[in-house]
Amino acid sequence: MFRALSRFAALALWMCPALAGPLPYAEPEFPEVNSAQVELGQLLFYDPILSGSKSVSCATCHHPRFGTGDGVSLGLGDGGIGLGPERLADTDNLPEQRIPRNVPPLFNLGAKEFTVFFHDGRLEEDPNRPSGIRTPLGSEMEMGFASALSAQSMFPVLSPDEMAGHYAENKVAQTVRQGLITGPGGAWDILSKRVEDIPDYRARFDIVIGPEPVSFTHISDAIAAFIDFEWRGVASPFDRYLRNGTAMEDAAMRGMDFFYGDAGCAACHSGRFQTDHGFHAIAMPQIGPGKAARFESHARDTGRMRVTGRSEDAYAFRTPPLRNIAQTAPYGHSGAYATLEGVIRHHLDPVASLRGYDISQAVMPGFEADDLRIMTDAAEVDAIARANSLAPVALSDDQVADIIAFLNALTDPQSVRGALGIPQASFRATVPSGLPVDQ
Repeated sequence: MFRALSRFAALALWMCPALAGPLPYAEPEFPEVNSAQVELGQLLFYDPILSGSKSVSCATCHHPRFGTGDGVSLGLGDGGIGLGPERLADTDNLPEQRIPRNVPPLFNLGAKEFTVFFHDGRLEEDPNRPSGIRTPLGSEMEMGFASALSAQSMFPVLSPDEMAGHYAENKVAQTVRQGLITGPGGAWDILSKRVEDIPDYRARFDIVIGPEPVSFTHISDAIAAFIDFEWRGVASPFDRYLRNGTAMEDAAMRGMDFFYGDAGCAACHSGRFQTDHGFHAIAMPQIGPGKAARFESHARDTGRMRVTGRSEDAYAFRTPPLRNIAQTAPYGHSGAYATLEGVIRHHLDPVASLRGYDISQAVMPGFEADDLRIMTDAAEVDAIARANSLAPVALSDDQVADIIAFLNALTDPQSVRGALGIPQASFRATVPSGLPVDQ
């Protein structure tokens, strides 16, 4: 556990990087920007053309109004109507289930240190793979991605709960359910041709890739370029403190001392973006449908173990980065906590918090489902508790408040707004498909 730093000690470390302890110093590295590709990615990100039924875009679940999330614990993708906490199930096209995990925010994901994606890390850079990326598709994975960030954007379009749609309701959903993902006639090929057939998109791709046919890797590369450029959050009060010693508010300075000191937060939330990119089991309550294949009947989510098959990875989830964290509620892989205070207090005594969990701490959009199936099963709760690796920490109410003040100081207002914003009718009639854009 790190010893708490005084303001003056922290400032001394800033002035002398060779003495640096837990405070991060290295500036993040981002890719070079191709403006034509970024602008193309913006249109694709907000265009429902990439969903099976042409009703859901990337922005439906990753909207700037909700900190690049959807503002709910577990969202509704295909079969939902509306945006954010107001999104409801379409009674004429009911979702099969809630999206099983909380939507992760998109801030700084273009930084080169981000090589692992999704709550369980099921997609990550791997130089030993022909594609350079390990994914659930294994050897069938398409080649030619510019980055792991690009590759991860290819998977929501395959999810029936997110963008692909219900079985047999559209051609994309049909091919996904048949296991036809890659190659001619696969789901990605269908979506690629759908985009290429729109003249405005074809003209924009001509500028970026030349006359070659549009593949889904070209689409995902453009979306990744947009995400990278749009939501770089590196100008928060904390960044200014690191760069030139500009003090944050007193409460935030005290909170930083606890965060990097006696509270032990930086043991996992380390580095410039407050993540070790590792996986930890911290007895987070499991609500919703869990992570299961359609042929499985359980509602549990064992996290990293589902990827590695190792029992020691049971209920471990990726350490989330904390930039703009005050804007990205709810928190946890299942969105179990709607407030920063709630999720911080969970960390103080994870097992006790798990056993005393009340779902009123979550934000659940209207949809009839048994969201407490796991939490009302004593054996399942015991299994989550046994996997916990986080020791209890005693903090006063004032110290918790100071840590919250520090977490608020990780907010970069410009990155929350975004660089380009949402395509607006004032300067662009709509996205090239002509479909409506979530505002």
